[in-house]
Amino acid sequence: MLDVRKIRLILELREAGISNSSVLSALEQIPREKFIPENYRNQAYENIALPIGDNQTISQPYVVAKMTELLDLENTHKVLEIGTGSGYQCAILSKLARRVYTIERIKNLYKKSLKIFQELKLTNIVSKYEDGNDGWLEQIPFDRIIFTAATLNISDKIFSHIKENGIVVCPIIRENKQVIIKYTRKGNRLSSEEFDNVLFVPNLKGVS
Repeated sequence: MLDVRKIRLILELREAGISNSSVLSALEQIPREKFIPENYRNQAYENIALPIGDNQTISQPYVVAKMTELLDLENTHKVLEIGTGSGYQCAILSKLARRVYTIERIKNLYKKSLKIFQELKLTNIVSKYEDGNDGWLEQIPFDRIIFTAATLNISDKIFSHIKENGIVVCPIIRENKQVIIKYTRKGNRLSSEEFDNVLFVPNLKGVS
């Protein structure tokens, strides 16, 4: 039986414009409270970002849902996530894609997320402890790539890791704001679309 707070959150996301039923279903299935420190779990189904330690946050559910929706995922897709963080975004992706490869540079978060994935029996997730800005060379190409930390720009190397018609979704820093950009690769060309203003922790290598 769904928690009343979770039902309220799903309705709020619908009202905010999240219309993909598969994405909303994935949010229903994944227990967000598992990815949040115990002292914040009473706020698990509020549409807000919350601290998870190591100066990092778990993104607000709307942002997770929006970025997931922009990926246009199919159940045959192979996805790369750069920045595992709490693991919540990755867990959502695992319900929609064939396999998710996720990279985290903070060892404590890497270990915590790995434990949660095992507890929830999310067997189609492969995790790695490393800086993810160069991608995951051994597993290219990917159908989709998602960044979960804001960066100034994405390297050409990352774009070379996606297949034809592949999509990269990333929060990009623009002057005094951050926006979600969806990039689509067609041959050697990239098209881009800009979406909501957001607030992410910075990708340290990307903003150095």
